[in-house]
Formats: sequence, structure tokens, C-alpha cells
Amino acid sequence: MKRYLVVIEQANGNLSAYSPDLPGCVATGKTRAEVEANMRAAIQMHIEGLREDGLPIPEPTTSAEYVTV
Repeated sequence: MKRYLVVIEQANGNLSAYSPDLPGCVATGKTRAEVEANMRAAIQMHIEGLREDGLPIPEPTTSAEYVTV
């Protein structure tokens, strides 16, 4: 099991999400819970597609930290 960073951003009327370690893997949703569920499904589908194509699965290397200023 791997743990990928997911960035969630406010978009025009909904939320969007992506993972820096999985280029092209994105999702949207109307609520945070929806975008998280959609992104989880998108990551699973993305990884399955890479496996089917015989491509390497990227290792999660991105991290995040909040900075107070």
C-alpha cells in the first residue's frame, strides 16, 4: 500500500484535486468528501492502467507542510 499526497483546491463552483506524484491523475467534486472519494477512485484507476500497460508505478515522494507567517 502506498500513500500519495493529494492537493485539493477550490475551483469555479466545485473542488478539484490532483496528486503531484501521479501526473494526469485528477478529480473533481462538489464537496470535500466527494472530491476525496473521486480522487481515491481516480488513483486506483490510474495505477491499474499503469500496471496493464506494463509501466512503472511512481513512488510517492511529495510531501507538504503548512507554514505560519
